[in-house]
Amino acid sequence: MTLQPRCEDVETAEGVALTVTGVAQVKIMTEKELLAVACEQFLGKNVQDIKNVVLQTLEGHLRSILGTLTVEQIYQDRDQFAKLVREVAAPDVGRMGIEILSFTIKDVYDKVDYLSSLGKTQTAVVQRDADIGVAEAERDAGIREAECKKEMLDVKFMADTKIADSKRAFELQKSAFSEEVNVKTAEAQLAYELQGAREQQKIRQEEIEIEVVQRKKQIAVEAQEILRTDKELIATVRRPAEAEAHRIQQIAEGEKVKQVLLAQAEAEKIRKIGEAEAAVIEAMGKAEAERMKLKAEAYQKYGDAAKMALVLEALPQIAAKIAAPLTKVDEIVVLSGDNSKVTSEVNRLLAELPASVHALTGVDLSKIPLIKNVTGAQV
Repeated sequence: MTLQPRCEDVETAEGVALTVTGVAQVKIMTEKELLAVACEQFLGKNVQDIKNVVLQTLEGHLRSILGTLTVEQIYQDRDQFAKLVREVAAPDVGRMGIEILSFTIKDVYDKVDYLSSLGKTQTAVVQRDADIGVAEAERDAGIREAECKKEMLDVKFMADTKIADSKRAFELQKSAFSEEVNVKTAEAQLAYELQGAREQQKIRQEEIEIEVVQRKKQIAVEAQEILRTDKELIATVRRPAEAEAHRIQQIAEGEKVKQVLLAQAEAEKIRKIGEAEAAVIEAMGKAEAERMKLKAEAYQKYGDAAKMALVLEALPQIAAKIAAPLTKVDEIVVLSGDNSKVTSEVNRLLAELPASVHALTGVDLSKIPLIKNVTGAQV
């Protein structure tokens, strides 16, 4: 299996962030015991799962070793760096039944141009040393020639001038390199800060958009709540009130119709009763008139006999009126020493009755056939 472990922006011992990419060849060990270990670790996993486990292990060791070395050690001696990674990682992967066949460093770079600046500085140093060597050689030659030949003084002066020019050029080049490094560093720092500001601006813009969306949703919810409250008020207050008003109106109209109908019925009743009473009174009047007519005709036909019959009919009523005061008397005691005296008194009263009737009615009872009682008086 071929793996490519990669560690991004890992700080070295000097604090410089490097990104390192390696290439590793690994395989499952074939020894019986180690194969059993590999089976125990990876049974049921596919090849990609095994690669991920081994890759994470290699990247962890690669990251830890990067933190212990300088940039120069990593960049200048990649083989030693790769060997160190193999030696550290081999025991861990070996306990999983994995063997590291090879491990090499594929690429090393940084985002702040540290390695590029390091190369430029080294180039400047080499160039400087070469210039210095040439100058020293020329200087020595000039000195030797000056010592040998006084005529070469001009050459010596020229050599010294060249050396000064070389030094000046070196210093200028060195200053230019330092300025370029500082400019690049400042640009990188500025770019980092600008990127951070852009990210913060994006985050704030997204937060504002989220707040706007939340506010819109809240407004929509409040609008729905207003509609719901309005409908609830209509359902619970307005419509019941309208229904109650309609019911009261219907009741009032019904009561009005009822009163009208009752009044009409009462008027009709009174009219019917009046008509019935009038009819009854009329019938009674007609009957009474007819009766009186018949009675008058009978009286006229029968003369004194009819009058006598009327008197005889009225006598019980007259006697009742006369005897009415005596109904309030518990008993009447007649004081007489002679028992026959009572009988004579009764007979006397009965004898006086026809005269009283004749005085009241004009009918002479003495002309009616006689009926003798036990005392011999006429009745």
